[in-house]
Amino acid sequence: MAKDSQFVSQIADIETNFPQWYTDVVLKTKLVDYGPVKGTMVIRPYGYAIWENIQHELDRRFKETGHENAYFPLLIPMSFMTREAEHVEGFAPEVAVVTHAGGEKLAEPLCIRPTSETIFGNMYSKWIQSYRDLPVLMNQWANVMRWEKTTRPFLRTSEFLWQEGHTAHATEEEALEETMKMLAVYEEFAKTCLSMPVITGRKTEKEKFAGAVATFGMEAMMHDGKSLQAGTSHYLGQNFAKAFDVKFLDKDGVQKYVYTASWGVSTRLIGALIMTHGDQRGLVMPPVVAPVQAVIVPIAAKKEGVLEACAHLKARLVAAGIRTVLDDSDNSPGWKFNEWEMKGVPVRIELGPRDLEAGKMTVCRRDTLIKGELALDEAEHAIAALLKEIAENMYNTAKERLESRIVEADTLDGLLAGVAGGNFVRAGWCGCRACEDKVKEFAQATARVLDAQNTASTCVACGKKAEHTVIFARAY
Repeated sequence: MAKDSQFVSQIADIETNFPQWYTDVVLKTKLVDYGPVKGTMVIRPYGYAIWENIQHELDRRFKETGHENAYFPLLIPMSFMTREAEHVEGFAPEVAVVTHAGGEKLAEPLCIRPTSETIFGNMYSKWIQSYRDLPVLMNQWANVMRWEKTTRPFLRTSEFLWQEGHTAHATEEEALEETMKMLAVYEEFAKTCLSMPVITGRKTEKEKFAGAVATFGMEAMMHDGKSLQAGTSHYLGQNFAKAFDVKFLDKDGVQKYVYTASWGVSTRLIGALIMTHGDQRGLVMPPVVAPVQAVIVPIAAKKEGVLEACAHLKARLVAAGIRTVLDDSDNSPGWKFNEWEMKGVPVRIELGPRDLEAGKMTVCRRDTLIKGELALDEAEHAIAALLKEIAENMYNTAKERLESRIVEADTLDGLLAGVAGGNFVRAGWCGCRACEDKVKEFAQATARVLDAQNTASTCVACGKKAEHTVIFARAY
């Protein structure tokens, strides 16, 4: 087997200009285009197909854990946002507000949904009366708006798509169990569907969700060594229950406030998989969520029987559940190779007269760019097995990179050197907000999650005894 060398450079260098590389990739592969309003994006069909596959995989997992889908309004009364003090303070700079409608000024301004804890709380106060009504396990797939000043497609836009789970429970233990269960669901999904290793853990008070008692995050390492928060799960305690008077009559005959949790991931996951797996040729798509899992490129297409054989092979693969495209356009094979490589299709199949005569197909893997031959009469089984192998290899490659780029530091200079070198840095922290701020000011790095192992002895900022071990990184 040999590596395929066909490539025409159309994108910025990934090592020297990673931000431009990212922009080039998302635009040239037609994942998105810029919307007419600053900070918005149009998700094009190829990009939306990724989101549909993400939705499919996550939605199945949510329903297997007992959750039901619902849909709540986009517009939320401003008075709802002000009921939970920490929540309104945290979201105020990002909230877009509707003040006029139908040619008239509204009696009360309406927020365009930045998140839905408040409106879920309002409805739960109507629906929950007794312990028999609990738990309530709901999720919604929706769009949200957060008025961002600095934007980049998928990573940070004023409007984006996501899912948000909102659950209510009779006890603190059940709500905490829900919080950790859904974090584990996200972690398993990231591994098996995105081939993306993540680090999970509790956020610091500074980094937690506004209005939560505790936030647990899922952090992924991008190609440039920066961290991307890929998902969060929040234990909300009784904060929103008290704000919206969500009470129930318990078995002991006492009225009690419920305990709530919320959790969500968004189209930011598409940015995560691009920056985790992409290379100088463009996208490298994880097979499970790839819009196209295999592309068939005819060789010497005008020769008798070639196109017919390619069409027959496509039908076989599609029948086997493999998302397959036959590129029978009049572009040259070399152009097609480059185009589909840039789009990140996991498997390219080349089929020409010689392959047909030999009863084989030439196959090129996108993850390694290695070519080989497989038996044509075993195509369904062989391609399915290859896709599984590619997914596992992509995960293992990303995991090895992540593990090799976690370094230790016990001084601010060491932490700065670590993050400047494109690493995550494990360091001690005394728990003081001033020291956390000092790290950010000195190294432009933030506390991503607390390390459960907690092995550090001294604080990286002040030298006092460490209460926590923290994963610090520069982040998107």
